Amino acid sequence: MKRLLSASAVAALAAGAAFAQDGEAKIGIILGFTGPIESLTPAMGASAELAIAEVNETGKFLGGTTLSAVQADSTCVDSAAATAAAERLVTTDGVVAIMGADCSGVTGAILSNVAVPNGVPMISPSATSPGLSNAEDNDLFFRTAPSDARQGEVLASILGDEGVSSVAVTYTNNDYGKGLSDSFVAAFEAAGGSVTLVAPHEDNKADYSAEIGSLASAGGDVLVVLGYADSGGKGIIQAAADTGAFSTFMLGDGMYSDALLADLGDVLEGSYGAVPWSEGDGATAFADLVGEKADFNPEGSYTRESYDAAALLILAMAKGGEATSSAAAANVMDVANAPGEPILPGELGRALDILAEGGDIDYVGATNVELIGPGEAAGTYRYYQITGGAFETVEFR
Repeated sequence: MKRLLSASAVAALAAGAAFAQDGEAKIGIILGFTGPIESLTPAMGASAELAIAEVNETGKFLGGTTLSAVQADSTCVDSAAATAAAERLVTTDGVVAIMGADCSGVTGAILSNVAVPNGVPMISPSATSPGLSNAEDNDLFFRTAPSDARQGEVLASILGDEGVSSVAVTYTNNDYGKGLSDSFVAAFEAAGGSVTLVAPHEDNKADYSAEIGSLASAGGDVLVVLGYADSGGKGIIQAAADTGAFSTFMLGDGMYSDALLADLGDVLEGSYGAVPWSEGDGATAFADLVGEKADFNPEGSYTRESYDAAALLILAMAKGGEATSSAAAANVMDVANAPGEPILPGELGRALDILAEGGDIDYVGATNVELIGPGEAAGTYRYYQITGGAFETVEFR
């Protein structure tokens, strides 16, 4: 499958696209290194840099052009700060492409305020709001994580399997939380479930007892928490534990965190949730590569998606024959999908050889990459239960 560039996209790329200089090409990595998912982002950033280091080690990227990573902080929640950080990446640092952002609201802000005006492509590993599927992106935006339109259906189906017919729902009050909540509620009610209350919560509050009071009064067998593991979502669960309001929780992808289990594992015992995940040769190859070359948990949230996002940008430029924004944007769909030679993590050098010889690749990556429609992942999810203070896989969906 190939997504053709529109005339407006071509014009934007020609007007504002960055390019490699002095034998170096820079890729921006913008993630919430501070904020409500800050325990997740160091491994995500390290995964993207692993792909960059792998390519540099081969010396085969466009005649020996060196890639370098430039990090910036999206904060996850402050769109103005994220936009300013992305603007610096493009105008000051001269990045040719962006791996990121992470959270949906800041990703949309960066896309409309920075990426589109400057013709710079971006691949998000974790921005999952359904609204981004229809964003005015001039064919510059892609993502390696599936839309929450699908996650909502997965969460609803898990509750059905668990025999749960009545839930209360709380979500972080932003684009991500609202989009996922809407998707989940629609799917759960369509399957015959009852939602007693849908209540947003603000992040970074000191006390969530009022929110829990309202949710508990409404009732429900399970509390569905669609928030962030380092912020409001964690606070909601702590408040529920303090009051005894709920004993079982359904967790959205933003709640999957080793740090959360370390702090509240006893409270979460017996709870469950879902997170974008893959299994198979690609996931195994990624874990092996991390074990050999890096020092982080390869099974952290969105680590695989981050490696794949960076790899796709690099391979797209190689396919286009130049380290430019325009080459990256124009060729992502080509390198991501069939036909071509399958490429796993650790095989980027082989991919570069094939592309240099005029061949085709089908980047499988760590997440079984297949980009559909507007350049987003079809994706699979890991359905897990929390048992003995650990995430235990039930199945993949």
